[in-house]
Parts: sequence; structure tokens; C-alpha cells
Amino acid sequence: MTTGAPTPTYPARPRRSRMRTFLPLGLAAWLVLEIWLLTVVAGAASGFAVFLLLVAGFVLGSVVIKRAGRRAFQNLNEALQRGGAPSSSGSSGNGLMMLGGLLLMIPGLISDAVGLLLLIPPVQKAIGRYAERTFDRKLREAAPGTLGDAFQQARMQRPDGKVVQGEVIVRDEPGDDTPQGPRPPLTR
Repeated sequence: MTTGAPTPTYPARPRRSRMRTFLPLGLAAWLVLEIWLLTVVAGAASGFAVFLLLVAGFVLGSVVIKRAGRRAFQNLNEALQRGGAPSSSGSSGNGLMMLGGLLLMIPGLISDAVGLLLLIPPVQKAIGRYAERTFDRKLREAAPGTLGDAFQQARMQRPDGKVVQGEVIVRDEPGDDTPQGPRPPLTR
């Protein structure tokens, strides 16, 4: 039964990025490869040797993460005592060192090899420089106002000392009070 109302037209679905398409496939392939490699090594040596290798990787990874976290905390503490921002010279490798420790803690021989590779200082510097260049390039390519305007909020200080958070609404036409869409809820 038709009512004569026009059929609503929905906007086209945005195209799925390559990362969202191939990341699950890559993770599945990595897991299969890790399990296969563990069974090959267990067949060549013994299951107990593989178990000890995995436990040693977990312990080493936790020590590395603890050490990198302690170093990052000390850098932050020293910077706060100086009254400035933390220097990037001493703390540049802490994030990659923590990532290496995390990869060591994940059971598997490939993740252990990549984790150990991330613990080498020249590799950390090379990856850090590459990540910084990539991040700078992506920032330059981004259209102005893409992220900053999306989350722009205002805070008002009331006379009684309470802070009221709100959303900044920019209207194109004066007197246009119609809502443009659903608004996120305000939190306290």
C-alpha cells in the first residue's frame, strides 16, 4: 500500500578505508603464523623449551615496560621541578621501548623478534624520525579546522565558582535558531 509520500533518499555510504579492510586479515595471518612457528619450534626442540622461552619473553617485557615507565616518570618529574615542558631528548625512546616490551609480553616468536628490534637505540631513533615526519606531513595535508572545530567547547565561570561546559554553536545566518542535528550530552 502506497501513501504517495516520496521515498526517503539516504546518503551514500562512505567508502571503507584500506586499513579497516586489511587490518583484520593481517591480524589473522599474523596469529596463524605465530602459532605455526611455535609448533615448528616445539617440534624441533621441545614444548618445555618453548614454554620457557615464552615465560622469559613475558618477564623481560614486563621489566622493559617498568624501566621505560620509570624513566618517563622521572623525566616528567624533573620537568615539573624546572617549571617547563619535558625535554624530548631524553624521553624520545620511551614510547617505542614500551611498545617493544609489550610485544615481548605477547606470546609468539615473531612479536618477540620485533620487540627486541624495538629495544635497539638506532632502530628507535630511525622509527621515531619516520613517525615524526609522517605525522608532520599528515598535519600539513589536513584541511584547516577539521579536528579543532569538531570538538570546540566553551567553559563559563559562574559567579558562584561553578564551571559550566557547553558547545560552541556557529550560525551562518543571524536569527537561525533551528537545531542542525543531535547534540552530544553535556557532562558535569
